[in-house]
Amino acid sequence: MEVRQVEVPVMSELHARGERPEFLFWVGCAGAFDDRYQKVTQAFVKILAFLNVSYAVLGKEESCTGDPARRAGNEMLYQLQALQNIAVFKTYGIKKIITICPHCYNIFKNEYPDLGADLNVINYLQFLDNCILTGKLNIDPMALSGVTITYHDPCYLGRANDIYFEPRSILKKLTPNVVEMKRNKSFALCCGGGGTQMFKEAEKGDKEIYMERTEEALQTNAKVIATACPFCMTMLTDGIKAKNVAEDVKNYDIAELIVQSLHI
Repeated sequence: MEVRQVEVPVMSELHARGERPEFLFWVGCAGAFDDRYQKVTQAFVKILAFLNVSYAVLGKEESCTGDPARRAGNEMLYQLQALQNIAVFKTYGIKKIITICPHCYNIFKNEYPDLGADLNVINYLQFLDNCILTGKLNIDPMALSGVTITYHDPCYLGRANDIYFEPRSILKKLTPNVVEMKRNKSFALCCGGGGTQMFKEAEKGDKEIYMERTEEALQTNAKVIATACPFCMTMLTDGIKAKNVAEDVKNYDIAELIVQSLHI
C-alpha cells in the first residue's frame, strides 16, 4: 500500500457532519510552523493514513499548550492558554490525544488535570510501538538493516515520563544495529533546548550542551541519530552542522525512519 498524498481530517469539519474521530492528533507549534519538524508531522500523518486510524486535527483552532510560558515563569499566560484549549476539547468531546512533542505530552498528561482536563494522552511512540506489537503495523526488518542508529532520549519522554522502552523497541525492529550513547536512558544528557533554553542566548561556560551531546552521539559511529522531540532535533542538527559531518551523519525522527522502512 502506498500513501503519497494524504488529506488530513479537521475536527470542526467532522463535527459538523456529526462524526467523532477516536483520536485528536495534536500537531504542536513545531510540527505546524518549523520547516524541519513539519516533515515529522507529515511522516506521522502518512502512518496514520496507512493504518486507517480514526483521527482529526484542530487546524486553526489549535493553540500553544502554554508549556513554554509556564517554563519561562509566565503562569498567567500558561493558564489562559490551557483553559482555552480545555474548552475546545470539551466542545468536541475529545478524550484521546496523540502527540508528537514530548513537551505537549508532558503538560497535557501531568499538568492539565490540575485545571480540570480529563484526557487519555498518548505519545506517538507508545502508539506506534503498540501497533507494531499487535501486528497492525508490519515493518520490514531489512529495510534499514545496513544502518547504524543511536537514540537520544528526550528529557520530557525519559526522565519526566519513563518512556524508554518504546523508542528502542521500534528502532530494534528497524535495524539490528542500534547502539547506545555513553549516557543513556535516565542518565542521558539533555540536548540543551528544553525549558525554553532554546529561545535564550547562551550562558557563560566552556561548551554548549548540544555540542557535548552531539559529540557523545558521534562517538558511537552511528550514521543516524534518532530523535523524538522537536527541540532535540533542532539542537542535535545544529551540532551535526557545527561538527561539519552533515554529509555523513543524519538526524531523523523515529516516525521518519518508519516511513522510510514502509516506503510510503
